[in-house]
Amino acid sequence: MKTGQGQRWHHLTSEETLDLLGSDLQSGLTRSDVEARLQEYGLNALSRRKGKGPLLRFLEQFHQALVYILLAAVIIKLALGAYVDAGVIFGVVLLNSVIGFAQESKALSALEALARALKTEASVLRSGEIHRIDATELVPGDIVMLASGDKVPADLRLLKLRNLRIDESALTGESLAVEKRLGELAPDTVLGDRTNMAYSSTLVTYGTGVGVVTATGDKTEIGRISGLIAGTTVLETPLTRKIAHFSHLLLYAILGLAIVTFLVGLWHGDAWVDLFLAAVALSVAMIPEGLPAVLTITLAIGVARMARRNAIIRRLPAVETLGSTTVICSDKTGTLTRNEMTVQALWAGGEDFTASGIGYTPTGEISRAGEPVDVHDNAALGELLRAGLLCNDSVLKQGEDGWVIEGDPTEGAMLVVAEKSGLDRRHEQGRYPRLDAIPFESQHQYMATLHGGENPVIYLKGSVESMLERSALILGPDGTSQPLDHDAVLAQVAVLAGQGQRVLGFARMDAPRDARDIDHKDVAKGLVFLGLQGMIDPPRQEAIKAVAACRSAGIRVKMITGDHTITAAAIAARIGLDDSMAHGETPAVLSGRELEAMSDEDLTRAAHGTSVFARVSPEQKLRLVEALQAQGEIVAMTGDGVNDAPALRRANIGVAMGRTGTEVSKEAADMVLTDDNFSTIAAAVEEGRAVFDNLTKFLTWALPTNAGQGLVIIAAVIAAQPLPVLPVQALWINMTTAVLLGVTLAFEPREPGIMQRAPRAPDLAILSGAMIFRVVLVGLLLLAGSFGLFEWALYQGADVDKARTIAVNVFAVGQSFYLLNCRSLRFSMFRLGLFSNVWIWGGIAAMMAAQLAFTYVPLMNRLFHTAPIGLTDWLQILAVGLVIYLVVGVEKLIRNRRETS
Repeated sequence: MKTGQGQRWHHLTSEETLDLLGSDLQSGLTRSDVEARLQEYGLNALSRRKGKGPLLRFLEQFHQALVYILLAAVIIKLALGAYVDAGVIFGVVLLNSVIGFAQESKALSALEALARALKTEASVLRSGEIHRIDATELVPGDIVMLASGDKVPADLRLLKLRNLRIDESALTGESLAVEKRLGELAPDTVLGDRTNMAYSSTLVTYGTGVGVVTATGDKTEIGRISGLIAGTTVLETPLTRKIAHFSHLLLYAILGLAIVTFLVGLWHGDAWVDLFLAAVALSVAMIPEGLPAVLTITLAIGVARMARRNAIIRRLPAVETLGSTTVICSDKTGTLTRNEMTVQALWAGGEDFTASGIGYTPTGEISRAGEPVDVHDNAALGELLRAGLLCNDSVLKQGEDGWVIEGDPTEGAMLVVAEKSGLDRRHEQGRYPRLDAIPFESQHQYMATLHGGENPVIYLKGSVESMLERSALILGPDGTSQPLDHDAVLAQVAVLAGQGQRVLGFARMDAPRDARDIDHKDVAKGLVFLGLQGMIDPPRQEAIKAVAACRSAGIRVKMITGDHTITAAAIAARIGLDDSMAHGETPAVLSGRELEAMSDEDLTRAAHGTSVFARVSPEQKLRLVEALQAQGEIVAMTGDGVNDAPALRRANIGVAMGRTGTEVSKEAADMVLTDDNFSTIAAAVEEGRAVFDNLTKFLTWALPTNAGQGLVIIAAVIAAQPLPVLPVQALWINMTTAVLLGVTLAFEPREPGIMQRAPRAPDLAILSGAMIFRVVLVGLLLLAGSFGLFEWALYQGADVDKARTIAVNVFAVGQSFYLLNCRSLRFSMFRLGLFSNVWIWGGIAAMMAAQLAFTYVPLMNRLFHTAPIGLTDWLQILAVGLVIYLVVGVEKLIRNRRETS
């Protein structure tokens, strides 16, 4: 017996399927069969995979090159008996690790969500009797009964059905419930078109069916997606890659300089213990210890800002990734569209009408050529809408979160448009009480209802062809019947279908007064054709604006959907995914079948040049994301279904829908939109760019301190002078300036025009050449100021502790002045507004208070080897800071003039 995805069950006959599975449609499996197969195949549940424990995740926080240098410094300090210094350095390392562990995103739990999705009950035929069992006990070969409202418990090959429709949107992206049919299909039929199959965790919306289990647990389609998620690599973000690269470069530079410093000292004849201290001091001084903390805090502030704009971030680096995004791959159903079928076009009495409003909210109006129409003045239009209202089994309700449909979405759309026209369902049902109905069956392609009242009537709805073959007349606007022109009707159908709309036909006939039931022969002929209703899952209006905003920001938007090609092209044209509409063209669409036949090289080219992909399977979504990433794109993937989860995880940033999204998609995503609004992505991109700007400002501001301290120590060794800055003093400066001063840059408002510039190139370094020049410039100014005043204090007879206190304060004050320069990398702080970021001034005040304590509090003097200094010393220190501010201001002015000239 062969089970799982390897067998093309949709291509086999019912008899072949039962034979291969060793089952019987009349009696099902025996108890011994079930027990043997449970032993062979296991429970109908997804395998759980063990993740990293909290201890391992905490220890991984120490697995960084720069941290290893600090830990080495701790060991050397302990060996030399400098226990206080060792404790301070280790305290900083521990603090950074705790912050990193606390902020790390919770482990991906998509597999657990999928496992919970499988916990349901099933009606199964065993030994000739029907039992209700836990779905986890199902085995391949079990005969399962399906009814409306059931969750499909395993993958099934359908054997019997009656009007069976299944909502597969979470698995395939198909916005309409799929009408199931019997009979074998072509071997290469894609997942969304396998109408003789029912798949685990999809929902039966209408009718009944019987199927045989072909796959359970990990072998189901949803289990295959689980495997895709588990086997999908979570990529590093651009920021984490660049920070890692920067850390390694910094590590090599520090080690190289430490070795050079040590060798120079030996050449001077210095003691090796003193040289070890100098090397440790250099290493500690040049490591930006505050970087991890400030990086985390800056990203967390971005998270808070995004939350206020309805975007919940599950992984901190996703904030910055959004700012670097170059391509957004979006699902259609429920993301770019509302996932609410809406009637937008009506054709009755030979005239075109439009219905305003979108979704299930029954507000809007019916109009012709832009003028409102009263349905009571047009008999054909009124009867068309009444037929859709009464020949209907669905219910329109107002829930807590708005209007919802219980039943088939297509029928829901008919209820809504009837309500918009002013028809009241209760009133109409009172006038025309239902007496009998013929449910929709695929072989007949229509539904019919018999209604009593003063003038008994039969209403039909279904495929246009089934209506036309039963009709010879058409109802006119004045209520009279006229000869039906089949060609005119089909021409109108072609127009609406070309717009991606689903088109249904409607008809009626008078019924005998004594009629109490109807049969197919009663509606075989003699109908009066009423007209057409065209419906579509409409694009969100806010999504149209958001796509335009993304394109103006240099971000391309691509639609990847499981829906049909014509529908996908129509929605893409309305949304404006590319320039085809501007040229009067239809967007080019690639289907899943075409993608399947492509090589990786062809797929890479297609992924770059095509904006719309339809009838796409989960594996193909994954391949498309990977093809774009192979070209160096930073890819954001949006989606709300189970079928989106693997691509959500593989993308540089996965974006799930909070309201309509499945739990699986939310758990696999980096960001969740609480309002399911595509426009929130544009807002999040804006915030992400602002976060990256502020991080760049921080690095441009922080690195001169490390460079300056390192240069001061090197200069002291070369000049055979005492160290101007000790390791614990370097740690103090690095941590306090980063936390008290640097963090305030995270609160800088977005600069103007942030969404009018192209995305940052993925391979672009964090700091541009101009910013590196500024880092070196300010580092040299700090070197000159601190080393100069250190030597001057010694020359004036000050002891080494006082001289070191002056040198350390030069860094604190110099960084405070330079902070004002870094509020914008291009503009003066006066252009931004002195108080547009009040945190800057609060940070400077806090830094000055900390430095006063560092300088004058006895305990701090003992811990950090400092001493009080005088007013003249402070004036000299402030002069150095002012010089730094003025020099950088002039450099900015010169560079801006060069760029604009």
